[in-house]
Amino acid sequence: MAWWNRRQAEDQAWVYPTAVLCLYGFLSMMRPAEPFLVPFLTGPGKNLTVQEVSREIYPIWVYSNLFLLIPMFLLTDLFRYKPIVVLQALAYVTCWLLFSFGSGLLSVQLSLFAYSVASAGDVGYFTYIYSVVGQEHYQRVTSYARAAVLFGYATASLLSQLLVSIWTTSLFTLNIITITFLCAALLSSFFLPMPQRGVLSRETRSGTQASIDLSSVDVDDDTRVAFPSWQKRFQRTFKGLGQVLRECMEHYSSVAFLFFCIWFAMGKCGFYQVTGYVQILWKLKQPSGNFTAYNGGVDAVATLSGAAASIAMGHLPLNWSLWGELTLGLFSALGTASLYLMDLTGNIWVCYACYVLFKSVYMQLITMCTFQVAKGLSKEHYALVFGINTFVAMALQTLLTAVVLNTKGLQLSVITQYFIYATYFGVIAVIFLVRGVYCVCLAKSSQNGGVNQDDLTPESLSGIPGTSQI
Repeated sequence: MAWWNRRQAEDQAWVYPTAVLCLYGFLSMMRPAEPFLVPFLTGPGKNLTVQEVSREIYPIWVYSNLFLLIPMFLLTDLFRYKPIVVLQALAYVTCWLLFSFGSGLLSVQLSLFAYSVASAGDVGYFTYIYSVVGQEHYQRVTSYARAAVLFGYATASLLSQLLVSIWTTSLFTLNIITITFLCAALLSSFFLPMPQRGVLSRETRSGTQASIDLSSVDVDDDTRVAFPSWQKRFQRTFKGLGQVLRECMEHYSSVAFLFFCIWFAMGKCGFYQVTGYVQILWKLKQPSGNFTAYNGGVDAVATLSGAAASIAMGHLPLNWSLWGELTLGLFSALGTASLYLMDLTGNIWVCYACYVLFKSVYMQLITMCTFQVAKGLSKEHYALVFGINTFVAMALQTLLTAVVLNTKGLQLSVITQYFIYATYFGVIAVIFLVRGVYCVCLAKSSQNGGVNQDDLTPESLSGIPGTSQI
């Protein structure tokens, strides 16, 4: 009976950290001021121009996030996840305090730097749960953690629209409400259990004997409790990182795996650019006069429709290894068309509708890409592979931002920027349409030779080994 109770307690041990993490994820995304950030910054309170927001403020997030990703990834494992989650919550609070009470261009730029710290801290939020629950719960807790973030963002967007449209709440009040929710998120982060070990440091341990290093242990004569030194923890983390990195390179030898990673990085880069500057585009498209902006409502609809599209993608009975790249090409073309129309139309409602379509298509495709990349990875490789892909995405975004926004000779308008973003996705669509058609045609010709189509994958057709189960 005692054994049964202990086993039952172990089975339910995942519930508490998952519940607290989901509560934190929901509260941290309850930022109703975010859909109306550009109107607030360009309003009478801050009195910044659209050009200043576009060229001198938003790029701060892009550049800072790029250089913070790798240090944050290493610190996440080194400090055992929870401190990074707390740091993320603190950075969000700092960001909105500066937004609300700071004055001048410099304070807003500092707030965007704080926002980039919080964005880089996402790695702590999305990998924390793997260090405190058993592997048999990974699929369930991952879905819960992502659903909490998605539901929080949609709820905040809808709340902001209701407050602005129905109760005519001021944008400054939206900031105060945001700070309140973020303080609650910071408080909830302290209730997360502290993991005992990091993922990377486990890689260097083989058995009980390897997990104890006498040179890294300080022994108290009374308690005989051992604590690893920080020096040894650094060594184990970097050694584990090197080992996992070498193993991850084997995955990139697969052509199909590499192409899914390419779309993941390029798509994420373009998505960040489109969503980061869309409020500026909406502001230019809005009719003059006493027009009520519906930024929050559009964000809520786009997020929920994207979630529905992602769920639908997960239930389509297709051989994604064969048809996945062609699907990426076709839907990328649909996203490209929506961006071109969003850029060229003079009607704000058409612009809103195109944004909802674009975001739904993106979330659908990123879900499929994530599944295709992750299905052959272990938990250690999952974190690093997606970290590499995200870093590539941020590097591309930094380059795109530097060329489009900060090149003095160009000085492109927002309308021209979105034409470039649409063309960027058009290039992606062409690449994957050509690749997808090639793979399908090759599969058809092989099928005529008597090969079962379900056994055909881009790897088998190209003769390159598929993603290995390391």
